[in-house]
Amino acid sequence: MRPAVSRTVALSAGLLLCATPVSVALAADPAPPAHSRQAAPKKATLSAKATVKSVRAWEQFRVYGSSTNLRAGTQVTLQQLQKKRWVSLPIRMKTNKAGAYNLRVKLGIRGVNKIRVVGGGAVSNTVQVTVR
Repeated sequence: MRPAVSRTVALSAGLLLCATPVSVALAADPAPPAHSRQAAPKKATLSAKATVKSVRAWEQFRVYGSSTNLRAGTQVTLQQLQKKRWVSLPIRMKTNKAGAYNLRVKLGIRGVNKIRVVGGGAVSNTVQVTVR
């Protein structure tokens, strides 16, 4: 190889190495466009309804409802208001593919019972069932 050609190749390689970090630094600097930012996840919700308004003590009824923005298979639990505190009952199930659930319930505390369903960070509306 001739000396003039080897100097040109060496000079070109040196310029290429010096220019590369500058272009990488400039490419990483700008903020991403507004349209590429992800939207905040939507809040999960649960709805609840009872099949009856009034039952005898320990008579079975159902509490059913649906969920939105919850993954299928999310576990939901029934809660009952006892002395101004929500207590989780041993009644739970997983939501189906459509986000629906259907719980079998038996209550023994006489009077007006307030119940709700919780799961996946969501809390349903309160449902009243009178046990006589």
